[in-house]
Parts: sequence; C-alpha cells; structure tokens
Amino acid sequence: MKKLYRLIITSFLGPFVMTFFIALFILLMQFLWKYIDDLVGKGLEWTVIARLLIYASATFVPLALPLAMLLSSIMTFGNLGENYELVAIKAAGVSLIRTLYPLMICSFIIAIGAFYFSNNILPVANLKMGSLLYDVRQQKPAINIKPGMFYSEIDNYVIKIGKKEDDGKILKNIMIYDHTEGNGNTNVTLAEEGRMEFTPDKMYMILTLKNGNSYIDIDPNSQKYKNQPFQRMKFKEQTLKIDVSSFTMTRTNEELFKDNYQMLNIKQLNKASDSLTKTVVKYKKEYSQNFLSNYYFYNNYYKGAKDIDTSKIVKDSVNINKSDKDKLNQMAVSVARNVKEGIDFQKEFLKEKEKLVIKHKVEWHRKFTLSLACMILFFIGAPLGAIIRKGGFGMPVVVSVFFFIIYHVISITGEKFVKEGVIPPYEGMWIASLVYIPISILLTYKAINDSTLLDQNIYHKLINRLFDFRKKILKHNENE
Repeated sequence: MKKLYRLIITSFLGPFVMTFFIALFILLMQFLWKYIDDLVGKGLEWTVIARLLIYASATFVPLALPLAMLLSSIMTFGNLGENYELVAIKAAGVSLIRTLYPLMICSFIIAIGAFYFSNNILPVANLKMGSLLYDVRQQKPAINIKPGMFYSEIDNYVIKIGKKEDDGKILKNIMIYDHTEGNGNTNVTLAEEGRMEFTPDKMYMILTLKNGNSYIDIDPNSQKYKNQPFQRMKFKEQTLKIDVSSFTMTRTNEELFKDNYQMLNIKQLNKASDSLTKTVVKYKKEYSQNFLSNYYFYNNYYKGAKDIDTSKIVKDSVNINKSDKDKLNQMAVSVARNVKEGIDFQKEFLKEKEKLVIKHKVEWHRKFTLSLACMILFFIGAPLGAIIRKGGFGMPVVVSVFFFIIYHVISITGEKFVKEGVIPPYEGMWIASLVYIPISILLTYKAINDSTLLDQNIYHKLINRLFDFRKKILKHNENE
C-alpha cells in the first residue's frame, strides 16, 4: 500500500504544481493587461515592477489554488483510468475510497495551508500591492521631450527643442521658458545646442547649453513704460539645474491603507466589524434623539401624550391672521424640506456605513470558503477523473474549466447579492459550496460504483443507435 500511495501522491503533485503556476501566470497576464497603461512610460525600475508582480501573484492564489486542485485531481485519476491502473488497483481488492486516502490527506493539508495563507499572508500582500499600485498610478510619466513640441510636465518650466540625437542626450535649437518667478513668459532662454543629463539620484536634470541668449524682463509688473525694458545676456556655455524630484517615485505610508477590510485578518475583521456596528447603532440613537428634541411641533403637542388633542391645535390657529399664516406656512414648508434633506443625507450616510460592515463580514467568510473550496473541488475532480478515464490536457481541462467557471459565477453572484443587501453574508458567501457539496457526493458515489456517466463511448453508441433507428424508419416508409 505504501508504494501505491507513493505512486498516487507523486502522480498528483506534479500536475498540481504545474497547473497552479499556469493558472497563476494567466491571472498575472490579465493583471498586466489591466494596468499596462499605468506601468508603461514611467521609467519604473525593474525592482518596482518585480515587487508589484510578486504581490499581485499572492493576491491571485485564492483563484488559482482551487482551479489547480480541480484540474490536477481530474488529470491524476484520468491518467490512472486511461492506463488501466485503476482497473488493476480495483482488481487487487483496493476500493476507490482507499485509493483516495493519500490525496484526501494532501487536500486537507492544502486546505489548512490555504486558510493560513488567506488569514496571515493575503492581507499583507493586499496591503503591499495596494500601496505600491497607488504610488505607481500616481507616478508621472518619465521625461520625454519630443522635437517640435512644447513640453510642460516639468514644474515651472516649458521646454521646446528642434531636434534630439539618437542617444537622447544631445539637443538642438532649445527654447526654455522659466516660470519659477510666477510672472509668465518673462524669462526665456534660447540655445543652439545642449546636453541633457540627470544626477545619480534622479532628483535634478542638468542642462548644459551652448551658444545662446537669455532674455529677462526687468520689471514685468510695472505700468510706467509702454515698452518694457529687458535684459539680454549672451553666453557660450550655461548650465541649468532643474528640479525633477516630482518624477521620482515616492512611497506612501502603508499605515494609510492598513484599515481597509481586504488587509485585515480574522481577529482584526471581528474587531473592526463590531466597532462599526456599535458606531452605526450609537449614531442612529443619537440622531433620533437630536431630531425629536429639535422638533418644535413634537415637543409641544406629541411628547408624553398618548392621544393628540387636535382641538387645541385648531383653537391656536384660529387667532392667527392671514399674513402671519402665509409666513408660517412658508416657514413650515422650508423646515419640512430641510428636515427631509437632512434625513435623506443621514440615510445615505448610514447606508454606506452598513455596506462597509457587510464588506467586513464578506471578507471574514472568504477566509474559510477558500479552504472548503479546495476540499470540495478535489472531491469533484477525483471522481470525474475516474469516470472520464482521460488524462492530459484535453478533456480534463474542458471539464475542470466548466465546473470552475460555474462555481466562480455562483460565488461572485452570491457575493454581489450580499453587498447589495439582498441576502445575509453567510448565505451569499457559502451558496457556491452548498451547491457543489451534493454534486461532489453524487460524483463520488458514481465513481465508486463504476458509473458510465461521462464515458464518451457510451454516448457515441447511443447516438449511433439513434441514427440506425432513424434509417430503419426511413427505409420502412420507403418500402410502404
């Protein structure tokens, strides 16, 4: 039995690792395609992009792991069935359940590891990726001064060049507008040639200009003279040091992102959820008390009274003249409108707070659904492989992708219903598992009893019999 279990485990681990990294790679390519505009043209160092991809890969594990579990289990038992190894195992008196023992233990260990990853590593990865992606998206595009166009991305400077050499450093026919004084185009520098370089820390751009002139208005704000005097300075070589620190990527403090629900573990989610719930309840109570205490009509006629004495209201209103009544009506309408707007605002405010509480609860349930998904998809994949009896990347890939897509769609739909407040969090987050558990039990039962549920040959024979039956009917009708 040890040799048999060793054979099954080694047959499973290879496809599992391979399919896991393939799924991770596909999801990572989707991530790059989504954020390609935020990454290209910003002069980012390869270490920044590498860290971003590593953090993103960690966040895709909850998707890649269940798919790898499903696909690898189908491939493993599909290969065993295709090579008649399952037949030999059963002939030796070993049932399918006993054959599944080692992989059941492996799937349980993977599920425990998935829970640990989801609770301890995934929040950190979300925090690192979220903060780094925010900084990357805020980063300015790299300096790219194109010939014949005014470049104004550098703070307080506008630069235009006539030509740029292939090395990107030698510039021709340079025009620079200096706006550091805030007086408009009062400081202009022209040069026939120049060289553009950067300091090692990328904080400053050094422009070495040759054979040019500088034109500076002496007093641009003075209205004394119709023709403003200016200063002209001719130079053979001049060096400008321009601050380009805004193009250098700066890291935002990660403490600003740590309270997001995706970046918390179970203990932190429980604490944050309880705190938000208490805040909402307290806010509702305080607003209700403040609203009633400021409601004049309520205080004078309703407060403490079981029945409303309308005769007193009518009696008081009879003694008011028409002009005062009109003013009071306008005031009442204005007060009612303000009260309604205030209630609508508070309603939306509380709704957002309640949605935030729901998001925390959704994230709490997600920590457990990942582990259970690994177990459920294993008990779907292994019996399917034993029934299909096809290995490789053909039929197993088609079947596993089909089952995984349906599982993912049900899971996303349930989560969306939860966030919209249609169903409670525990129902929406567990609905996919509840749908697939009976399917896994049914498939396991069919596999144990050597069912031909998904045997292609059976369906081919059935289709051929239907065609033969149709031909017989047509031939019989022709003879008549």
